[in-house]
Amino acid sequence: MRLNTCPCCAAFAGSFAASPSETGAGAPIPKSGGPLDRKVLEEFAAASRILADQGVVDAFGHVTLRHPHAPDRFLMARALAPALVTADDIMEFDLDSVACENKGRSGFLERFIHGQIFKARPDVMAVVHSHSQSVIPYGLVDTPLRAMFHNAAFLAEGVPVFDISKKFGATDMLVGNNDKGVELASVLGDKPVVLMRAHGSVAVGPSLQTAVFRAVYTEVSARMQTAAMLIGGGGHIAALSKEEGALADAVNLGAASRAWDLWKRRVGAA
Repeated sequence: MRLNTCPCCAAFAGSFAASPSETGAGAPIPKSGGPLDRKVLEEFAAASRILADQGVVDAFGHVTLRHPHAPDRFLMARALAPALVTADDIMEFDLDSVACENKGRSGFLERFIHGQIFKARPDVMAVVHSHSQSVIPYGLVDTPLRAMFHNAAFLAEGVPVFDISKKFGATDMLVGNNDKGVELASVLGDKPVVLMRAHGSVAVGPSLQTAVFRAVYTEVSARMQTAAMLIGGGGHIAALSKEEGALADAVNLGAASRAWDLWKRRVGAA
């Protein structure tokens, strides 16, 4: 499914943005991890547009990349609909999600998802947060999300569910501070994907390409699982075992670039 984003949606997305004061204005500005080649920024910006093109995000959702030269910094677009992101929209944050600039640009309110995962998981180089429609139901029911085919092999490790109410009670459902980000990262643990009850999901990876690959195929596998349950009438589903998942995912890690090259061309970034 392909979702299109119009300029009015981008404006609406701003309601989920943090104000400049929330991104650290008035506090000492963290030092930048250093300048990056324009090609790195363009490749990273393309990831946002790819996720929109693949129907994983619409006006909402975001992707981050750990700074290639400074592991205690990460890159993220300013608060903007993903389909509209360019290299000029990229901001830099420390792992407490404080912006390393004072240009008056608004960052995403839920940047704390990313900062705390990067802090807890040194193996993670990129994080995707989305509200993809086929995935959300699996965070609401007792039926676990499973790996339906080899491209979604990473799901065979198990997919935990973060229920924000268990620790924080009734909230607006958003991970809008570091405490909530810490709890989400804890529930994710060492897994590639975590669901967020009544909200969305997070996919992580050792590279930007892998994190995007996992976000895309989490959505695809969720659609397949729903179809399999309907066809099977609630009977057995022969999903990948944990061992099969590990073997298949090792292959996927080496093949993600093929999908990446195709997806970049689709968004005019080849």
